[in-house]
Amino acid sequence: MGSNGAWPRGEARYTATAIGLHWLIAFGIFAAFGLGLYMTGIPGLTPTKLKLYSWHKWLGVTIFVVAVLRVLWRATHAAPAVAPGTPAWQARAAAAAHHLLYVLILVVPITGYLYSSSAGVPVVYLGLWKLPPLIEASDTLKPILKLAHVWLNYLMAGIVVVHAAAAIKHQVVDRDGTLGRMIPFLR
Repeated sequence: MGSNGAWPRGEARYTATAIGLHWLIAFGIFAAFGLGLYMTGIPGLTPTKLKLYSWHKWLGVTIFVVAVLRVLWRATHAAPAVAPGTPAWQARAAAAAHHLLYVLILVVPITGYLYSSSAGVPVVYLGLWKLPPLIEASDTLKPILKLAHVWLNYLMAGIVVVHAAAAIKHQVVDRDGTLGRMIPFLR
């Protein structure tokens, strides 16, 4: 451990692949969440709203594919150790939050896809490839899947805020280099 309580130079870092996948997913989630909030606030069914829904779905499919790659990478590459001196409860909380985020980055796009299928609205990725509906159109399932998609998004947003706040706390208060593991220019 270094004199400031952080790891010695070069230790406990994520791989470039893990960092790249992390930030692709993070930016995708921010974009999809913001777009989702904006598009659902547009009154009526306008061409602009339909275009934004398509973009939202494209982001969701892309996030899902990148998330699968991230989960596969993580399954074959152990995460670096937590900062020396981190209390055990914080390490357990961080591990639980990470596992829940992995689940949500997979489940949220699936619920959106199922919601589109239940509404009888196809997902046409990038306007080129019509993806098969996963379920039949269903007036019974449609509101349930919509609610699940919305609330799982809010749950993910809450966990992301706590995740980011914890990383900033480690950087600013603890000064243990945790944030530098995912933001290379902070190393």
